[in-house]
Amino acid sequence: MRLVVQRVSRASVSVSGERIAAIGSGALVLTGIAQHDDAPTVDRMADKLAGLRYFEDADGRTNRSILDAGGRLLVVSQFTLLADVGRGRRPGFSDAAPPEAAIPLLGRFVERLRAHGIEVETGRFGATMAVDLVNDGPFTLVLDSERDL
Repeated sequence: MRLVVQRVSRASVSVSGERIAAIGSGALVLTGIAQHDDAPTVDRMADKLAGLRYFEDADGRTNRSILDAGGRLLVVSQFTLLADVGRGRRPGFSDAAPPEAAIPLLGRFVERLRAHGIEVETGRFGATMAVDLVNDGPFTLVLDSERDL
């Protein structure tokens, strides 16, 4: 599982010109589910994200989690995070989980975050989405279950 977490002052997702989700202060979480991911991996990644301290405290240090900061998350599925670009010029996506595996795992990820008390909005799985954001900082983190758990 791979996450790209961008701290934002605002973010939204539109499909076919219709805004389907929006948040103010918080984070946009681009989420890639891999072939080998399972429920325990998804749970651990959600727990890690919930407790991760990437929001500034009164002294300007990144000592606050999303809960401490009172922010919201916008979770957007993005299988292209799992692209293999090691050979040739065209990315391969065989490491990404197929929809029948990814959809329930993504749902579990979102529900686990909500269980922590975080307000979570989502994109639409499989749709072509227009993502609009204002990156706060900019501050962007990449979390990978194979490296960070």
